[in-house]
Amino acid sequence: MSTFAKGLEGVVAAETRMSFIDGEKGILEYVGIPIDSLARNSTFEETVFLLWNTRLPNKAELDALSKQIRSRTKLPPKLIDIIKGMPTDAQPMHVLRTAVSALSLFDPKPNLTDIPSAQEKALNILAQIPTIIAAFDRYRRGLEIVEPRTDLTFAQNFLYMLNGKEPTEAMARGFDICMILHADHGLNNSTFTARVVTSTLSDMYSAITAAIGSLRGPLHGGANEEVMEMLNEIPSLEAVEPYIMGKLAKKERIMGFGHRVYKTIDPRATFLKTFAKQIAADTGNQKLYEMSTKIEQIMAREVGAKGIYPNVDFYSATTYHSIGLKLDLFTPMFAMSRVSGWAGHCIEQLSDNRLYRPAAKYVGPHDAPYVEMGKR
Repeated sequence: MSTFAKGLEGVVAAETRMSFIDGEKGILEYVGIPIDSLARNSTFEETVFLLWNTRLPNKAELDALSKQIRSRTKLPPKLIDIIKGMPTDAQPMHVLRTAVSALSLFDPKPNLTDIPSAQEKALNILAQIPTIIAAFDRYRRGLEIVEPRTDLTFAQNFLYMLNGKEPTEAMARGFDICMILHADHGLNNSTFTARVVTSTLSDMYSAITAAIGSLRGPLHGGANEEVMEMLNEIPSLEAVEPYIMGKLAKKERIMGFGHRVYKTIDPRATFLKTFAKQIAADTGNQKLYEMSTKIEQIMAREVGAKGIYPNVDFYSATTYHSIGLKLDLFTPMFAMSRVSGWAGHCIEQLSDNRLYRPAAKYVGPHDAPYVEMGKR
């Protein structure tokens, strides 16, 4: 009889060279490099190369990858038509899931699963997801869709397509840091989903679509939206203490605190907190940052001894709000970044594949009689 672990907690189901997590010590590394070091020094494009190749690129390699991404950002015209055919009140994560699935319709050979083909498809998806999100957001606002540019970075190009103007350096850098911090995180639920789909030798589009569906769940990717909703409920800095204490008294969860893995502060939150302070000040959102730090102080006093600390969602909410993103775009931003990790894991899975087929523990009856219809 196999060992039973509800939710597969503690079960090692894959080997990876992409990211390492030590929840007790608060460590997250991409290919051995601490996440804080990458957030301070790297770019999202360089981080993608690192995850997909398990090493840092030289300048020529990084320039080549950046050029490849920029050359693939334009959407097929018929996909734009599909986006324009969607209800304007549709949720962006549902739109993103549908549009990524639809990308396969414009690939003449969508089912190829050899590693070079998988890498090509991953590049297409990575490059086109920002365009999908920006195009839908502008369409639902009644604005003209902005074409991507080939002279801007990943972060700059998305914010340009979203807002119709180039972002400030601080906004682009803040967004780029969030992309780095969310790029990969071990065998989380959506990453596991992508690997499970890939293990059947299904295509990259199916794997990424399934991962987006997993990420959409509020127990996985929606936490930063809920952090912002909480902050919006608090009318003033003076109201923070009674609000948080009231929730704690009712044993309600404080969004942005605690993590399934980390028993200390989320290492992704360390530098992000510093940057959130800077960008909040630059964009006139100082009150929001002050409220966030006040919540953190109260939580440290009340539950810090229980190992409940801020996670990456807590200060990413402030950062996303400060750069002007609408609340329902927060989780799509997570997906935009994490597609780099999902695709890397899919490629890793293909390199040494075995079909996932766990057992289930049966808890029903045995040898039950079949009761005829007239006797039921």
